[in-house]
Amino acid sequence: MKAFLRWVGLVLAAVLALQLFFVARIAATAVLDPQSTAFERSEAWRVLSEKGTLRWRQQWVAYPEISDYLKRAVIASEDDGFAYHDGVDWDALEKAWQKNAKAEAQVAKFQATQTQNSKKTVAARNKPGVRQPKIVGGSTITQQLAKNLLLSGERTLLRKGQEFVLTLLLEGLLSKQRILEIYLNNVEWGEGVFGAEAAAQHYFRKPASRLSAYEAARLAVMLPRPKYFEKIPNSSYIAGRASVIASRLSNAELP
Repeated sequence: MKAFLRWVGLVLAAVLALQLFFVARIAATAVLDPQSTAFERSEAWRVLSEKGTLRWRQQWVAYPEISDYLKRAVIASEDDGFAYHDGVDWDALEKAWQKNAKAEAQVAKFQATQTQNSKKTVAARNKPGVRQPKIVGGSTITQQLAKNLLLSGERTLLRKGQEFVLTLLLEGLLSKQRILEIYLNNVEWGEGVFGAEAAAQHYFRKPASRLSAYEAARLAVMLPRPKYFEKIPNSSYIAGRASVIASRLSNAELP
């Protein structure tokens, strides 16, 4: 029994030490610009392992040097309640869960109708025109920053719980403006392309401060799947979605 209690005590001490480490790291970012994020480091290792070379574009720029169009576009596209919520948009999260539950139910219903044999099921599932429902997320900008800045990419309940804790720490220790500044300087916009300045130079050959409303909207569209959209920058989807976001810029509240 004593050995078990000692083991539990060590686990709790390790968890507490980890949380204190996270608090110190987040508090430091209030005055120090993070040189890299956990996600960036994992991506660098992946690219080096797969390709043997590393193409990397990133340059930190201060908040005033990032176009307000881009700030508004990202908020309009990713988190329209950013200026008001406490880090978690519970309404958006609930809607995402409902959509995902509906999507999973559609998949289950589709699979249930294929009862003759497994080959027919696979063939029907892969048949052109049969599309699997899209799974959506409800993460805020703060949650995305918490995940990218300090956590791994694994999807477990434990990691999600830690993400919520870090989200609350970010909101408690940093201003909304600082959260958005760190996010925009570290978010991925393509393979090896991180941050607003690198993205503006890579796609439009201009600094982030000079992005137009439409250019900013195009970059915002890419955020959910940057590597995919990097390959099809002139797609009709990006153009259409960018026009929608550009029309909503005036409604996006800046911190």
